[in-house]
Amino acid sequence: MTHIVPPPCAEPGAPSPLEATGRPLRWGVVSTGRMAGRVTEDIARLEDAVLQAVSSRSEANAVEFGDRFGFAACYFDDGPVRGYERLFADPAVDVVYVATPHGQHYEIARRALEAGKHVLCEKSLAINAREAAELIELARGRGLFLMEAIWSRFLPAINRAWQIIASGELGTIHWVQADLGFPAPYDVTTRLWNPAAGGGALLDLAVYPLTWALGALGYPQTVTAVGHVNEDGIDDQNALTLTYSSGAQAQLTSSLLAWSPRTATVAGSHGWLRTDSPLHNPSELVIEQHRGRLRTERFGQIGNGFTYQLREVTRCIQAGLTASPTMPWEHTLKTMRLFDGVRAQLGVSYINDRIPAAD
Repeated sequence: MTHIVPPPCAEPGAPSPLEATGRPLRWGVVSTGRMAGRVTEDIARLEDAVLQAVSSRSEANAVEFGDRFGFAACYFDDGPVRGYERLFADPAVDVVYVATPHGQHYEIARRALEAGKHVLCEKSLAINAREAAELIELARGRGLFLMEAIWSRFLPAINRAWQIIASGELGTIHWVQADLGFPAPYDVTTRLWNPAAGGGALLDLAVYPLTWALGALGYPQTVTAVGHVNEDGIDDQNALTLTYSSGAQAQLTSSLLAWSPRTATVAGSHGWLRTDSPLHNPSELVIEQHRGRLRTERFGQIGNGFTYQLREVTRCIQAGLTASPTMPWEHTLKTMRLFDGVRAQLGVSYINDRIPAAD
């Protein structure tokens, strides 16, 4: 049994994710930051992708980014009109990639959907489950594609791990451990540390260790969370224990304070599987059956690793799908509800939590 459906592009023998699967899609990119740049490099690699437009708050950043990658149009704030609003008004844009801080995701993704654009939005899709549910209902009502950009779900190495688990080679899975930590220099003006941006370890990092628990065991029955909340009111470190009706458990740790091994281990009654670092983009899987010999499976990477996710977005839109089977809306909602519960245990609240629901 696999709890995350493999995408066609990650299946053994699948064509390169760079190969076209249908009509070209014209992309708009909201943000000119580091993540936007890395993903844009991979968008440009797809045979059926067109870099149509980019937006930023500043003209200088929009023009520099647009020139660097060869976008057809650059948009920026013009008085009270936001650059992203000008991008959404461009009829030549088919699909929008949103790479702004978490706290802005809901507003920007909502505006994009209201303008009739398909949306790929960085994780987390929103700050809380209420915002995520509103975006999903808007996409559903408009018949538009919407996906949270959890790129790890689409990688061949991670989908190979799901295949090994589903094969029964490891026996019954009883335990998962996964961690992701690094010391991020404290600066309250940056995305990771800014409460208004949805900063903290949970929303930025925890989805990657959680992916390993979900793929191996599914969503849990209960979650117990402990962590440290700094003077700004955000979590800089957390530890989650997930428990299942089968008796299985998962221990997940995320930290903005300390380096961790950044690996995942899945342990079963017949053996175990472990990734190399980083767990969200592994190049190796080590597998051992009980008292057996170790074997290592190695994986290459195309571009920056986002090409598999981008291929799935492209395939789905070309096929008229509004959601990807690999990253379904149900999983986004369940994850946001899980994180809402974790934040309640830790005592973390964001300004978005206090904003009334949209009409």
